[in-house]
Amino acid sequence: MDAAYPGDTASVHDILKLASHYRTAATLLGECSPRGKPPSHAPRRFLALHSIELYLNAFLLAKGRDPKMIRGLQHDIGERSRWAKEAGLIFRKRTEEHLATLSSNREYLVTRYDPAATLSQVNRVMATLEELSQKVRKVVEGAAPLQQRASGKG
Repeated sequence: MDAAYPGDTASVHDILKLASHYRTAATLLGECSPRGKPPSHAPRRFLALHSIELYLNAFLLAKGRDPKMIRGLQHDIGERSRWAKEAGLIFRKRTEEHLATLSSNREYLVTRYDPAATLSQVNRVMATLEELSQKVRKVVEGAAPLQQRASGKG
């Protein structure tokens, strides 16, 4: 018998809440990170990238994507963002380009193992995270009352 995949039973709102916790952690870590020392930004960048991935996951789950298909993307933020765009999430042009760059530069992987690597500015990563958090929360939280009405609970 196969063991259940971690997070298999997590709801869209569970994933959204987890994304929010990672976002908060990235923000708080930024408040105490030394300025001008790029390797010190690696933990903050990692938290922000993971939060971006989770926000995209929450959006895709809310739009009915199969969790197994989403997991199959591994940490490909670019492909997640393409799926999200196809499902109706509207990004600013600069954000869309940045999400593609995160994948093409393999920032999720590089951040974990090469803190001295040249990557996108951490402020840009945080701006992308902020935009995603606002837009995904709006879609997911806006869908909850509709789902409740459709199921007769609202």
